Amino acid sequence: MRSRWWAVMVVTLILAGMGGLPGLIGPAKAAPRTVTVATHDLAPFVITRDGIKTGFTVDILADVAKHTGWTINYIEEENVRAQLDAVAQGRADAAAGAISVTADRSQTFDFSQPILNAGLQILVPAGLTERSSPGLVDFLKLLFSKTMLVWLGVALLLTVIPAHITWLVERRHADSMVSRSYFPGIFQAFSWGLGMLAAQPDDAPRHWINRALALLWAFVSIIFVAYYTATLTANLTVERFDAQIASPADLYGKRVCTVANTTSASFLDELGVAPQGVGAIEECYAGLKNRDYDAAVFDAPVLQYHVSHDGAGTVELAGPIFQTEDYGVAFRNGSDLRKQFDEALLSIREDGDFDLIKGKWFGEG
Repeated sequence: MRSRWWAVMVVTLILAGMGGLPGLIGPAKAAPRTVTVATHDLAPFVITRDGIKTGFTVDILADVAKHTGWTINYIEEENVRAQLDAVAQGRADAAAGAISVTADRSQTFDFSQPILNAGLQILVPAGLTERSSPGLVDFLKLLFSKTMLVWLGVALLLTVIPAHITWLVERRHADSMVSRSYFPGIFQAFSWGLGMLAAQPDDAPRHWINRALALLWAFVSIIFVAYYTATLTANLTVERFDAQIASPADLYGKRVCTVANTTSASFLDELGVAPQGVGAIEECYAGLKNRDYDAAVFDAPVLQYHVSHDGAGTVELAGPIFQTEDYGVAFRNGSDLRKQFDEALLSIREDGDFDLIKGKWFGEG
């Protein structure tokens, strides 16, 4: 009898051990379930054409679904804030797209492991960063500028005293180059003085005092012309440099566009740039094309995709990526879906599918 009991106990232990093997070998595959994901169209992360969704994030979710047994049900939201609200309100199980992982958002949501590492970048109208020398438009602007008016006034004031001295002395000479009358004599003296400043005098003074004054005035003219030329050259150079945008420091005083209520808008506000916030990045693209804006700041992958597709030839990237950040999938705090997603994401990274998807949308292996 005792041997029978021992046999029963051994068989029971064996069966129990076999039942626990899956847990020892690896995690059991999650039970099939429908997962509602909130998205909004933002190429190349989410693109909807004829009711069919594609894009980097969509491909990642499709591959994750193969590992988890999920059926993905998409709902469309207006922007990232609306996506996160959908998760917080229970209308969606997750929010995915180009969603930056921030400290503030992490207090409210459980974020997956990063699906992409990127950051912000600057977009400008095409040709703006290649400008190397001032052109005719720059010359005309400077010709009729306040700077030219100021220097003309300086030249007139600088000539007042020498012109009067020239007229007072020269009119006493028998062969004077100016009229003995104040009018038009003083205008003739002015003309001579201004001509000397430009190194093109109409005549030479006859009186020896004026000849000495002319020699002194010639040195003044050389200094004036040199300083005047240097100032105008500097103005043209500064205008050219101000037109170039290559970093966030160059955005001050510029008309900058970004999408409102995003990490790029927050960054620019903290920087003190005061951008124009719009509802969608497409509005920034249109504004740059029409030269309503000098620059747009947004997620680098989005801008890079636009430059290589619809924006080719009309806009270009300016400077490197800055304010680096990670993009992830947002779940409700405590959701068991987050762990399942991370495990599946790790699997597709290990088997190479992740690199294939990334290369497909960003041209990287």
